[in-house]
Amino acid sequence: MERYFKKIEEHLASLDPETLSRLNDISSERIYPKGSFLLEAGNICRHSFFMLEGTARKYSLHDGKEITTEFYFKDDIAVSFRSYGLQIPSEEYIEAVEDCKVSITDYYQYEALKKESLQIATLDLLIMEYYALWLEEKLYQQRTMDATERYVSLLNKNTEIIQQMKVGHIASYLGVSFETLSRIRKRLSA
Repeated sequence: MERYFKKIEEHLASLDPETLSRLNDISSERIYPKGSFLLEAGNICRHSFFMLEGTARKYSLHDGKEITTEFYFKDDIAVSFRSYGLQIPSEEYIEAVEDCKVSITDYYQYEALKKESLQIATLDLLIMEYYALWLEEKLYQQRTMDATERYVSLLNKNTEIIQQMKVGHIASYLGVSFETLSRIRKRLSA
């Protein structure tokens, strides 16, 4: 994944000044305080959120229970892909787990820029490929790793932040009970 992310960074660095300027023109920075929502269920995801600082999580409600599906860290793009791509109401929430500084890009302006610029269309393709690779890795881990291995993998990505998150959010993300995750954490700290 790191190698592919580097490919995206290299492409961004290769953008000509005019294209980069146009991309910056359709983006703005915003701060979301801890506990606030970048997106709420029922709203259409009309922006992508590039994480500059902070951590967020994506979750949905199922039978009144929060199911965490993603965590977003620095340099991640937070978006509800189904809502964003189809421009339909989201079934998901994106919540700031801590204060977040993000670069927001408008869907319609980005789509127009993609039609005008091969460089931006290529960037979009690279981002979609990166997300597909991430999703495939997550599915593979879900099917081949036990809960302890998945937890260690998540810890390796961002130890400090994961240790600060609510245990219930992490347990939901891993698909295990709160009690199971507590036992895993206790075993690993021993």
